[in-house]
Amino acid sequence: MTPQPRPEKLFTPLTLGALQLSNRLVMAPLTRTRTEPDGVPTDLHVEYYRQRASLGLIVTEGTWPIIEGRTWMGQPGLQTPEQIAGWRRVADAVHEAGGRIVAQIMHGGRISHPSITGTGRTVAPSALAAPGEIRTADGGKAALPVPEALTGGEIPSIIEGFVTAARNAVEAGLDGVEIHAANGYLVHQFLGKASNQRTDEYGGSPANRARLAIEILTAVAEAIGAERTGLRISPEHNIQGVVEDDQEDLAATYTALAEGLAPLGLAFVDILHVEPSGTLVQQFRKTVQAPVILNSGFSVNTTRSEAIDLVRNGHADAVAVGRAVIANPDLVARWHEGATENAPDPSTFYVGGAHGYTDYPTLEQGAA
Repeated sequence: MTPQPRPEKLFTPLTLGALQLSNRLVMAPLTRTRTEPDGVPTDLHVEYYRQRASLGLIVTEGTWPIIEGRTWMGQPGLQTPEQIAGWRRVADAVHEAGGRIVAQIMHGGRISHPSITGTGRTVAPSALAAPGEIRTADGGKAALPVPEALTGGEIPSIIEGFVTAARNAVEAGLDGVEIHAANGYLVHQFLGKASNQRTDEYGGSPANRARLAIEILTAVAEAIGAERTGLRISPEHNIQGVVEDDQEDLAATYTALAEGLAPLGLAFVDILHVEPSGTLVQQFRKTVQAPVILNSGFSVNTTRSEAIDLVRNGHADAVAVGRAVIANPDLVARWHEGATENAPDPSTFYVGGAHGYTDYPTLEQGAA
């Protein structure tokens, strides 16, 4: 009898804490700005995420925990009863299709505008504006404003905002949460010394700059269980003014973060880095003692062969994919069969509506 070839590990099941994944392909969190101004997920969101339920795990687009943390118009929230109900519809649809889904909780910090939050201010670790512009509530563009530095007395309310949003995610039936500490948003702003010039216990040394992230993850894990709690980081992404080009400080900061999180027993850590098999990422993985989802998609698409190799060679427990999942709701089947992929259309990424969102064809429906 001829022995059957072993399946590629990428397509085999994986356990991440309380999450039972049917395969090791993960839908990366992807900003799509499709909600109405109230931040409530719509029928479009239900269909969009349902279509992609064959991925081992879906990580939602960044959702704001409190209105002051909203970054984009069209971004969903996890604060109001209506938003929770909207996410419940999404979770139910994904589960009915056999999938697993966690909410990415994202406070934008200084990457926002008072017209977006409606609170009269933006906040950050320090009163330093990020470079660039942002689209405001009236559809125009404005320079990113100088934020107000959060006071020490305001930090507990920031942590509580993440905790409440995590509880709301579980109430909505989502399988867990991912805390966004990447891409230049609030938690990452605290990690980076270019954006954090505080002199209190949340600034200065690498350990102090890692403190907020550790306190948020600890509090969320206590609230909903570490087995349902994950983290996203993007060391050296150097985006939106969080520049990490001091290699000694970079290593010290992420070592302090990993050491502070290791006792929690997190469900996973989701790492975006151009060299996922390199020393920085793999040392963090060893120190944090949690399963790791890797994503190399800084500026190019993660390919099938790269994803297979990362898991096969033991560099990753799972691989997160972005643009290819946008364009191919059945990416697992396409990659398993080595089939042709639809090409993503970047012009539709952030414009709203169904086009480029729920209308990409599956293999059964034929080519685009």
